[in-house]
Amino acid sequence: MQLSADDLYRIAADLAEEHGTLAMDYARRAVVSFEAEGALDRARFWLTVCVFLDDIVERRLDPAIQVTIH
Repeated sequence: MQLSADDLYRIAADLAEEHGTLAMDYARRAVVSFEAEGALDRARFWLTVCVFLDDIVERRLDPAIQVTIH
C-alpha cells in the first residue's frame, strides 16, 4: 500500500495535535531504531513524518490546510 504525501501529512498533523513537540522525539527515535534494524522503508516513512512534523511544530505549515507538494 502506498501512502500519499497528504496521508503522511495527516499522520504528522495528528501526532502533533496529540503529542505536541514530543511527537518530533518519537518520530526521530523511530527513524534511528528502524535504521539500526535495517528496516529502511520504515525508517524512510518516519523520516518523512519528521519533515512534516518539523514544519508543523515551527508553524511553517498549517495542519488545517491541505499540503501541496511540488
